[in-house]
Amino acid sequence: MDYEPWDLGSPLYRKLVISAMVLIGVGILLSIFAATAGVQPLTWAALAFIITGLLTHLAGLVVRAKDARARHAAAQGRKNN
Repeated sequence: MDYEPWDLGSPLYRKLVISAMVLIGVGILLSIFAATAGVQPLTWAALAFIITGLLTHLAGLVVRAKDARARHAAAQGRKNN
């Protein structure tokens, strides 16, 4: 049976993924508003939100990889016993 990363993800992974999506979404909305209103400082704030969201997403990938290694090691331990 195949599982999606979300199914096997830890609560920390899920929080990081949701946070990343929210931050990137806010950044995109701010960017659109800044472009239509012509507010240059808001463009930089939007970029900061998007970059923070991408970094949060990368942190989620690191957590997911760590969790996968732990699951794999546990499965190998059960297999060897």
